[in-house]
Order: sequence, then C-alpha cells, then structure tokens
Amino acid sequence: MPTGPDPGLTEARLKVIDAYFRGADSRDPAWLDLFTEDVELFFPKFGLTRGKAAVAGFAGRLAAELESLEHDIAGLRRIVAGDTIVVEGTEAGVTRAGLRWPDGVVSQGRFCDVFDFAGTLIRSIHIYVD
Repeated sequence: MPTGPDPGLTEARLKVIDAYFRGADSRDPAWLDLFTEDVELFFPKFGLTRGKAAVAGFAGRLAAELESLEHDIAGLRRIVAGDTIVVEGTEAGVTRAGLRWPDGVVSQGRFCDVFDFAGTLIRSIHIYVD
C-alpha cells in the first residue's frame, strides 16, 4: 500500500524555506548552508546557474543593487508536491538608488519560487518576480 509524503520531512522543508527567506532578507552568509553543493538557480535576467559559488555570486549581485529586501514570510502560500514546494508571496524593498517597490502601478511585489529538495537541502530554486 503506497504511503503519502512524510509529514515530518515536509515540515522540515517548510522551515528551510522560511530560513531561506529570512537569510535572503538579512544577508546572512549561513544562508548558503541551506543548499546542496550543486544547487541549480534560475532568476529572470540572470539566467540559469549551478553551484553554491554561483548562488553566492547572485546574492552578491543583488546586495550590490538593493539597499533592503523584505519578504512577507507570514503571508506565503505554499503548495507541496513530493520533493517540490511552490511558494507564492510578496516582497518589498529599496534599491541603492533609493527607488522603493512595489510601486502599486508597475510592480505589485509578487513572486513565485519553485523549490526542489534533496532531503532537507534545496537542490533547485527557480525564482519568478514581477
């Protein structure tokens, strides 16, 4: 008889996702410990890349462009499908040039991230933002 997903593993992965967003917002270098060594990352206008060093480079590039970033972690919508968790939510921030978003006109501050896991480590994240 087939069994469903392990609720303990799912809960642990959801906690990893929360830690991912907290780490991204605070720029905590321990954030990289949430990923497998060969993690795959996709981000619009950045492309597709692999490995922790590439993720660190991406984070550095964002940090150079953004003064602040904040995800509404409490308001995240999560859809679990096996080793994949899709997260939809909102974010806000300020660029180094002082521009705030969302502006409510062009940007609504919405995003959707698709996480794939190996155990409790993120092996792939594809990020889509408005």
